[in-house]
Amino acid sequence: MENRLISSTSPHIHKDISIKRIMWLVFFSLVPAGIAGIFLFGSNTLWIILVSIISAVITELLIQCLRHQKISITDGSAVLTGLLLAYTLPPTLPLWMVALGSFFAIAICKQAFGGLGCNIFNPALGGRAFLLLSFPKYMVRFIAPFGSADSVTSATPLVLLKEGNLQSISQIGLSYMDLFLGRRSGSLGEVCIALLLLGALFLLILRVISWHVPLSFILTLGITSWLWSGKNFACGDWLFAILSGGVILGAFFMATDYVSSPLTRKAQLIFGFGCGLITFVIRKWGGYPEGVCFSILIMNATVPLLDRFFPPRVYGYKK
Repeated sequence: MENRLISSTSPHIHKDISIKRIMWLVFFSLVPAGIAGIFLFGSNTLWIILVSIISAVITELLIQCLRHQKISITDGSAVLTGLLLAYTLPPTLPLWMVALGSFFAIAICKQAFGGLGCNIFNPALGGRAFLLLSFPKYMVRFIAPFGSADSVTSATPLVLLKEGNLQSISQIGLSYMDLFLGRRSGSLGEVCIALLLLGALFLLILRVISWHVPLSFILTLGITSWLWSGKNFACGDWLFAILSGGVILGAFFMATDYVSSPLTRKAQLIFGFGCGLITFVIRKWGGYPEGVCFSILIMNATVPLLDRFFPPRVYGYKK
């Protein structure tokens, strides 16, 4: 007689999803934005992407071999970290700096904490912060995209906003459509908002990410930019604040990282709110024109507290 009673430990409900599948889905959702970056800034952009990814994979492979751990480079986490780091870099960055930043992201921000699932901070943003603090002159050197008629676009819109008294984006020869399609200078993977949103929609439909962190992040930045509009935001240009930097890339692909973001919906809303608020504060009163990287890293440090105050509901337990 066939035994139909099978005893096993939880979980008893399984879903056709895995870490490997999630990582590669996010990777492929970002590919169109990378292709746009190559088209806009030239072939050197492709080398930056390749060097960043290869350095991340080799670093993880070597560390796992030295620690006698199971080799897990095929799960896509190191590849995704390398790609995300590359997307936050200027197209003119020397390749040895790219490799160094990728090494720092994997070795210090990920493996030093124990590997995937143990890191406190987003590794790609940790690598970017390291490069920005170590080589600031190179990290703020941008070029104008191909087809740009105005040489002023060699500086990012946020840099021009920080340095000048802008009343509207028309003063720098740009339109909202230019910002949306990526016809402006900036980090190689952040400029084409249209393709980033397309990739984000793909992940939202597949429920790889949820809307809670990105929506609260973007709304908070937009509202604060409108409420505290000074001489550089004379018209309360919240749309410029959202489209002109790395907000879309950070909100949908960095702040939603499973390891370094909160577990529950309430905590995710607070996390996104904090990211948006800190981004605005850095842009408005800080020394850097952009604040997305540091805002997410700062909020990463609050995740243990958020998870403690807003823990997941225990199945079968009624408060």
